Amino acid sequence: MVQITDNWGVEFLENQRAFEKANIRLPQFDEKKMREETKKNPQWVHFGGGNLYRCLHAKVAQDLLNKGEMNTGIIVADTFGRTLINNVYNKLDNRSLNVVMKSDGSVEKELIASTAEAYYLSSEVSQSVERMVDVFKQNSLQLVTVTITEKGYTVKDIEGNLTPQAKADIENGANFAELSTSMAIYAYLLYQRYLNGGVPIAMVSTDNFSHNGERFKENLLVIAKGWEENGKVENGFVAWLSDDTKVAFPFSMIDRITPLPSTTIATELAKDGIEGMEFEEGAAFAPFVNTEETSYLVIEDNFPNGRPPLEKAGIYMTDRETVNNADLMKVCSCLNPLHTSLAIFGCLFGYDRIYKEMQDEDLRKLVEKLGYDEGLPVVVNPKIINPKAFIDEVINLRLVNPNIPDSPQRIATDTSQKVGIRYGETIKAYMESDEHDISELRFIPLTIAAWLRYLLELDDNGEYFGVSPDPLLKELFGYLRIVDLGNLFEPKDILYPILSNERIFGVDLYEAGIAEKIHEYFVRMTRDVGSVRKTLQEELKE
Repeated sequence: MVQITDNWGVEFLENQRAFEKANIRLPQFDEKKMREETKKNPQWVHFGGGNLYRCLHAKVAQDLLNKGEMNTGIIVADTFGRTLINNVYNKLDNRSLNVVMKSDGSVEKELIASTAEAYYLSSEVSQSVERMVDVFKQNSLQLVTVTITEKGYTVKDIEGNLTPQAKADIENGANFAELSTSMAIYAYLLYQRYLNGGVPIAMVSTDNFSHNGERFKENLLVIAKGWEENGKVENGFVAWLSDDTKVAFPFSMIDRITPLPSTTIATELAKDGIEGMEFEEGAAFAPFVNTEETSYLVIEDNFPNGRPPLEKAGIYMTDRETVNNADLMKVCSCLNPLHTSLAIFGCLFGYDRIYKEMQDEDLRKLVEKLGYDEGLPVVVNPKIINPKAFIDEVINLRLVNPNIPDSPQRIATDTSQKVGIRYGETIKAYMESDEHDISELRFIPLTIAAWLRYLLELDDNGEYFGVSPDPLLKELFGYLRIVDLGNLFEPKDILYPILSNERIFGVDLYEAGIAEKIHEYFVRMTRDVGSVRKTLQEELKE
């Protein structure tokens, strides 16, 4: 039997045969030494230590440690995940089991031990704040990576006004105990670095949306400028934060499907003699992470205080234009729009797994139309990854993988924060194109209409279902509340505030010339029970 527990110590070095029998690849570095060196010379901090971090960033660090290319680990901090830190990191002594689920049904298991320290960053835990302030003051700190999802960057509401939380953070100033937004917490830590000499640093958003570095910088500056204007911080902080040679915000593109932990995987691990893998069904985190074999991370090579040799762990290090093209390819055309469309239609059709949707002929054709017919024609080839080959891999290997227990309900979370990137950017590309006309688009407007139909909380059988969490649900429900299946309504009267909102779609869809088509699809989808399927099939036949 093998065990990953808080009293496990470094027994894997003395008990390798048991781990080999369980087919678990072990770390090839001295974990104790790594932790000691990290304590003295922290190099890499990560915010948001969820499943994507555990199977990608931590894996990158582990590969570099195994090769002797790094001698420090990653310090993880989470501003909202006390349960994550306590129940996963602390309980497992900062280790995790990485389970890669291949499309042929096989799995690969690796013990990941590259996380040196993990903290719940809260004023309730003064030691964690003191440690992170100390880390940010260290000249050795080179990079901070972040995975907090799109909503974690929010400082303004749908109307462009400061959220109440951001407004309070600005008024309260650089006082950690009073801060509530992620952007203010990061600004606070950077201010401590500024006061301690302002050694350069790279703040790397690795969240899954386009121009992530730009949005990261803009939203941090909203807080910092508010502080400086109110006399809450020293003059010069904003200038330092705005200077790319002092604080860089590289763009990145990240791609690895990492669903919620699977009870099936937990059962299989137990059969292999691995103890302590149990978790409560439906929980976001487990002692292991199950993930797909495909993985991409492309980062703009802008690190003013140096960086680890990330390229030696398979990371594409390149210029901003290439990162942007790779990201637009993936997020706006070749993967994310397909994933979101499956999420929306999957919820409406009662599916519980993405791979099962790909066995539905209508839905497979839908994502093929979205990817090959509408997305690919306006993709700018990033050169480092072939867009056509990327879509082929997505449709034929990744989305169909039955070993990836991902659900449309998970993917549908926060859709209002995603549609502007996943569809709005392609709409803008058609608007700007000399070769393609916006009228060619059919399946992007169909998906947007289906999302509006999804927000009615009625599936295609007319049965109530719970929509996934979204920060704009209240506002969106307010516009759609009078719509019911079979009732008559003037679509523009209801949909105009949504479809004209550039903060949702990145463009006014009326000005784009696509809103009327969305009206038409939405009316057709709300006529009766079964109208969503009927509308989809009618469009696929044309």
